[in-house]
Amino acid sequence: MEESFKKVKSGALLLKGEKKKKKKKHRKRERSADGEEKGEKRVKKSQDTFKTDMNMHGGWWLAESYGHISGPVALQFSNSAYMKALDNGKFVLGAPHGDGQGPEPEEILMAMKTGEGKISLKSGFDKYLRLDKSGAMVGVSDAVGAMEMFEPIWEDGKMALLGPNGRFMAVDDEDFILFNKDKVGPMEIIKIRSNRIRDDMKKPEIPEEMKGTMDQVETKFVKKFQKFQDHKLRINQNGVAQLVDAKRSGNLHETLLDRREKMKSDRMCK
Repeated sequence: MEESFKKVKSGALLLKGEKKKKKKKHRKRERSADGEEKGEKRVKKSQDTFKTDMNMHGGWWLAESYGHISGPVALQFSNSAYMKALDNGKFVLGAPHGDGQGPEPEEILMAMKTGEGKISLKSGFDKYLRLDKSGAMVGVSDAVGAMEMFEPIWEDGKMALLGPNGRFMAVDDEDFILFNKDKVGPMEIIKIRSNRIRDDMKKPEIPEEMKGTMDQVETKFVKKFQKFQDHKLRINQNGVAQLVDAKRSGNLHETLLDRREKMKSDRMCK
């Protein structure tokens, strides 16, 4: 077991029957306008996949790194079932969930980073999770010690949870959760889901001067930057079609500045 555990600690998550893959050397690719456009499409596709997966699980998104694991989490197995807390402190595999359904209250835990890639988990009964003498998951602790620390191990986009006994989390024949596997099979592959708002999920705040119609936006910018020697607003009379096109192409601010400059009234242009 020690040899297997050393392999795990080095970052290798070797599935049963799989062989180690040789690392491929990547050639440097020249950047081009076409390449950048393809890159943007890949990013958008990735974002769409992320949102689709999140909606399929009731707003709970998939954690893909150690940094994602904090706050409310749920441990999901391959059959769309989550680990569930019982009132006696034990944990079982809950019922499978349908599309659009998130975890039940008994399936939600609070995760906290404990350093060195490890986490602690607290149940809804306000008890920390640990392993008992048989390797079963139980929620009975009031504080975090060595037996309350668990380590998520990733490889090739898949994850397994390593217990303080050096074995992986699994489900027994009676659906109880325990840590008794030295190697990772299909049922040891789990997903950690969270509904915490990530920084990259926050919608950018729209400045007050950018709210409203294009006529209103231009008027607000003129009021903000124009010198009022004669207390008259000088608005460009060429209509807003140019501004609409500029907004679509991402250079609205530059176009607004050009239009103000033509009116000879912008203090920033003098």
